[in-house]
Amino acid sequence: MKAIVVEQTGGPGVMRLLEGEDPGPRPGQIAVRVAAAGVNFIDVYHRTGAYGLPLPFTPGLEGGGYVAAVGAGVTDFAVGDEVAWKSVPGSYADLVVGDAAEFVPVPEKVAVETAAAVMLQGLTAHYLCNTVYDVQEGDTVIVHAAAGGMGLLLTQMVKYKGGKVIGTVSTDAKAELARQNGADHVLRYEGFGAKAREITGGEGVAAVYDGVGKTTFDDGLASLRRRGVMALFGQASGPVPPVDPQALHRGGSLVLTRPTLHDFTATREEYLWRAGEVFQMIEDDNLLVRVGETFRLEEAPEAHQALEGRKTTAKLLLIP
Repeated sequence: MKAIVVEQTGGPGVMRLLEGEDPGPRPGQIAVRVAAAGVNFIDVYHRTGAYGLPLPFTPGLEGGGYVAAVGAGVTDFAVGDEVAWKSVPGSYADLVVGDAAEFVPVPEKVAVETAAAVMLQGLTAHYLCNTVYDVQEGDTVIVHAAAGGMGLLLTQMVKYKGGKVIGTVSTDAKAELARQNGADHVLRYEGFGAKAREITGGEGVAAVYDGVGKTTFDDGLASLRRRGVMALFGQASGPVPPVDPQALHRGGSLVLTRPTLHDFTATREEYLWRAGEVFQMIEDDNLLVRVGETFRLEEAPEAHQALEGRKTTAKLLLIP
């Protein structure tokens, strides 16, 4: 098998394509031939050491592919099945092995590459707007990085539920994409909190879905209505400094949460439910999954450079 390996943390150049032994599945596991692996900011955090992993390691958590071998005791999958996954370590490879419970079947009408592009971000968008803050018809929310892979999916899901989206972007091209994707208002990051209050007639927004972190957090809190929800699910601009809980009181009994996908797919049943709803939206043409760029497996450093440089829109995929 071939895989990207990180032997020391650092910049994109620390990722190298190496060849190794096919490990084969152990009991309760399956081996999957990777058709496409998703590129996500958590992969950057692993590569840089912000989220430490034992060295050496193969980055990547998300992908889609075809079952190549089935371990003893596995009854849910057979060789040749199309599957996708959100959190199987070592996905920057042409073969990935993991516990069968970490994989979900891909419906016939959903392309396996599309499934690979939607697992981590699609399920995150699903739990954010259905569980962390359950968007109601007429609610106005802020979606940061509205032209990124995550923002494009979350915006569509909020709109599907009858909500209104104020999207933030960094360029004119991204602003146009966010509008085409259904965002009701598109703002640049500078001063977005005050502008969001103007848009809502001074009331503020029901929720802020913030994967940016340090540079957007304070303005985001200031944009919330009474009892609004700050859902801080990422930190692309860096970690948020310590927060005085009194700021939540002063803002109007605000709610601050730092959710993670693992806790919202904690059971097999919940995992299958969220994945099933996302796939159904795709099948019903209610969710368009955009792939911005594809890179060969050995081009993983270039993919990370593009992601970190904020040069991307939509989803990035690695193709073995």
